[in-house]
Amino acid sequence: MTANLTLLVLIGVLTACGVYLILERAVSKMLLGMILFGNAANLLIITVGGPDGEPPIGGGEPEGMADPLAQAMVLTAIVITMGLAAFVLSLAYRSYMLTTTEDVQNDPGDAEVAAQRDREDPED
Repeated sequence: MTANLTLLVLIGVLTACGVYLILERAVSKMLLGMILFGNAANLLIITVGGPDGEPPIGGGEPEGMADPLAQAMVLTAIVITMGLAAFVLSLAYRSYMLTTTEDVQNDPGDAEVAAQRDREDPED
Protein backbone atom coordinates (compact mmCIF):
# COMPACT_ATOMS: atom_id res chain seq x y z
CA MET A 1 0.00 0.00 0.00
CA THR A 2 1.33 3.41 -0.94
CA ALA A 3 0.07 6.73 0.34
CA ASN A 4 -0.19 9.92 -1.64
CA LEU A 5 2.77 12.08 -0.59
CA THR A 6 0.97 15.31 -1.49
CA LEU A 7 -1.93 14.38 0.76
CA LEU A 8 0.42 13.51 3.63
CA VAL A 9 2.19 16.89 3.27
CA LEU A 10 -1.21 18.62 3.27
CA ILE A 11 -2.15 16.74 6.46
CA GLY A 12 1.10 17.87 8.09
CA VAL A 13 0.57 21.51 7.08
CA LEU A 14 -3.05 21.48 8.31
CA THR A 15 -1.98 19.94 11.61
CA ALA A 16 0.83 22.47 12.11
CA CYS A 17 -1.42 25.43 11.28
CA GLY A 18 -4.16 24.05 13.52
CA VAL A 19 -1.84 23.63 16.51
CA TYR A 20 -0.39 27.11 15.96
CA LEU A 21 -3.87 28.67 15.89
CA ILE A 22 -5.07 26.69 18.93
CA LEU A 23 -2.22 28.27 20.95
CA GLU A 24 -3.38 31.83 20.13
CA ARG A 25 -5.19 33.98 22.70
CA ALA A 26 -8.18 34.96 20.52
CA VAL A 27 -11.18 32.63 20.67
CA SER A 28 -11.89 32.94 16.95
CA LYS A 29 -8.35 31.81 16.12
CA MET A 30 -8.67 28.92 18.56
CA LEU A 31 -11.88 27.85 16.84
CA LEU A 32 -10.27 28.02 13.41
CA GLY A 33 -7.34 25.97 14.73
CA MET A 34 -9.66 23.28 16.10
CA ILE A 35 -11.47 23.06 12.77
CA LEU A 36 -8.19 22.79 10.84
CA PHE A 37 -6.90 20.14 13.24
CA GLY A 38 -10.14 18.18 12.92
CA ASN A 39 -9.97 18.29 9.13
CA ALA A 40 -6.36 17.09 9.22
CA ALA A 41 -7.38 14.18 11.43
CA ASN A 42 -10.23 13.30 9.05
CA LEU A 43 -7.89 13.34 6.06
CA LEU A 44 -5.46 11.13 7.96
CA ILE A 45 -8.19 8.59 8.74
CA ILE A 46 -9.29 8.49 5.10
CA THR A 47 -5.67 8.13 3.93
CA VAL A 48 -4.96 5.30 6.39
CA GLY A 49 -8.25 3.63 5.40
CA GLY A 50 -6.67 2.36 2.20
CA PRO A 51 -7.18 2.80 -1.52
CA ASP A 52 -10.50 3.07 -3.31
CA GLY A 53 -12.41 -0.13 -3.92
CA GLU A 54 -15.81 -1.51 -4.80
CA PRO A 55 -18.85 -0.41 -2.77
CA PRO A 56 -19.07 -2.43 0.48
CA ILE A 57 -22.77 -3.21 -0.04
CA GLY A 58 -22.28 -4.63 -3.55
CA GLY A 59 -22.06 -8.24 -2.37
CA GLY A 60 -18.96 -9.12 -4.42
CA GLU A 61 -15.65 -10.52 -3.26
CA PRO A 62 -14.48 -9.08 0.08
CA GLU A 63 -10.95 -8.52 -1.27
CA GLY A 64 -11.99 -5.75 -3.66
CA MET A 65 -14.34 -3.92 -1.30
CA ALA A 66 -13.61 -0.57 0.30
CA ASP A 67 -13.44 -0.41 4.08
CA PRO A 68 -16.58 1.43 5.27
CA LEU A 69 -15.24 1.89 8.82
CA ALA A 70 -12.95 4.80 7.91
CA GLN A 71 -15.77 6.59 6.09
CA ALA A 72 -18.15 6.09 9.02
CA MET A 73 -15.56 7.37 11.49
CA VAL A 74 -14.93 10.51 9.40
CA LEU A 75 -18.65 11.17 9.06
CA THR A 76 -19.02 10.92 12.84
CA ALA A 77 -15.98 13.15 13.37
CA ILE A 78 -17.44 15.80 11.05
CA VAL A 79 -20.65 15.89 13.10
CA ILE A 80 -18.68 16.13 16.35
CA THR A 81 -16.50 18.92 14.92
CA MET A 82 -19.53 20.94 13.87
CA GLY A 83 -21.06 20.52 17.35
CA LEU A 84 -17.79 21.62 18.93
CA ALA A 85 -17.61 24.63 16.59
CA ALA A 86 -21.14 25.67 17.53
CA PHE A 87 -20.34 25.33 21.23
CA VAL A 88 -17.12 27.38 20.96
CA LEU A 89 -18.95 30.04 18.92
CA SER A 90 -21.58 30.32 21.65
CA LEU A 91 -18.82 30.61 24.28
CA ALA A 92 -17.07 33.28 22.20
CA TYR A 93 -20.31 35.23 21.83
CA ARG A 94 -21.02 35.05 25.55
CA SER A 95 -17.47 36.08 26.39
CA TYR A 96 -17.64 39.00 23.97
CA MET A 97 -20.94 40.18 25.46
CA LEU A 98 -19.47 40.10 28.98
CA THR A 99 -15.99 41.50 28.35
CA THR A 100 -16.32 43.24 24.92
CA THR A 101 -13.15 41.48 23.75
CA GLU A 102 -12.42 38.05 22.36
CA ASP A 103 -8.94 37.77 23.85
CA VAL A 104 -8.55 35.32 26.72
CA GLN A 105 -6.94 37.02 29.72
CA ASN A 106 -4.69 35.43 32.31
CA ASP A 107 -6.48 34.16 35.38
CA PRO A 108 -5.31 35.88 38.60
CA GLY A 109 -5.28 32.52 40.39
CA ASP A 110 -2.94 31.10 37.78
CA ALA A 111 -0.62 34.10 38.18
CA GLU A 112 -0.50 33.51 41.96
CA VAL A 113 0.38 29.84 41.49
CA ALA A 114 3.13 30.75 39.01
CA ALA A 115 4.53 33.37 41.39
CA GLN A 116 4.45 30.88 44.28
CA ARG A 117 6.31 28.33 42.19
CA ASP A 118 8.99 30.92 41.34
CA ARG A 119 9.51 31.70 45.05
CA GLU A 120 10.09 28.06 45.96
CA ASP A 121 13.53 26.55 46.08
CA PRO A 122 14.72 25.86 42.50
CA GLU A 123 16.60 22.71 43.59
CA ASP A 124 13.37 20.87 44.50
